[in-house]
Amino acid sequence: MAATPTGNRRTRVHVVSDVHGNARDLASAGEGADALICLGDLVLFLDYADHTRGIFPDLFGVENADLIVELRTARRFEEARELGARLWAGVGSDRARVIEKAVRRQYAEMFAAFPTPTYATYGNVDMPPLWPEYAGPGTTVLDGERVEIGGWTFGFVGGGLRTPMRTPYEISDEEYAAKIEAVGEVDVLCTHIPPEVPELVYDTVARRFERGSKALLAAIRRTRPRYSLFGHVHQPLVRRMRIGATECVNVGHFAGSGKPWALEW
Repeated sequence: MAATPTGNRRTRVHVVSDVHGNARDLASAGEGADALICLGDLVLFLDYADHTRGIFPDLFGVENADLIVELRTARRFEEARELGARLWAGVGSDRARVIEKAVRRQYAEMFAAFPTPTYATYGNVDMPPLWPEYAGPGTTVLDGERVEIGGWTFGFVGGGLRTPMRTPYEISDEEYAAKIEAVGEVDVLCTHIPPEVPELVYDTVARRFERGSKALLAAIRRTRPRYSLFGHVHQPLVRRMRIGATECVNVGHFAGSGKPWALEW
């Protein structure tokens, strides 16, 4: 990482989201930057591009991973839930312990890869109660909060909205809107999910609309931040577009590309 910015020197931050187990590239994601920003989804439950990777295939095999991806992609969510229920029934009462143990292994590797300083918020597949155990002194976790970096104010809102997928950190529209409101006016609004705009929430590979936030969209129009940065949608129809005065950028390609998005001012 570069030194803390001083005087009139320009500031550079690198931004990543949807890391999904890519600790190798995460370890170098902050090189040449004054800070790293991570917008969540550190955990890899199931890689839709490579069904051999993640907690799900480790527990239940690649054939079942193939099948559940096929069902979810076809929006046959009820059948996917039934398949998952049958598989987890074999684990019995140890389900929560098994999941937590697997997530802890991933978190130990991910948080160890964060450079100093890192500013991070949760994704919808993350487990926030575990983060305090792994976030070192160089990592600041923010959710509904603000921080100043290089003279600009950055606001952070983590998590996702409720969906049929029932991922670990999905919250109500009202709770999410309250966190957006708490952040207020900022230069850069950092969230895990995108604003509710069709071009930004449609995943071209999964062939479905993910959930974006109407409260986030309203805040962008009302407060006019310089940038709105987000991830969540891995293969969006559009990766970048303007909403009024705000440049909206999807940075949620890190797991596949291994490359952070850079912001300099």
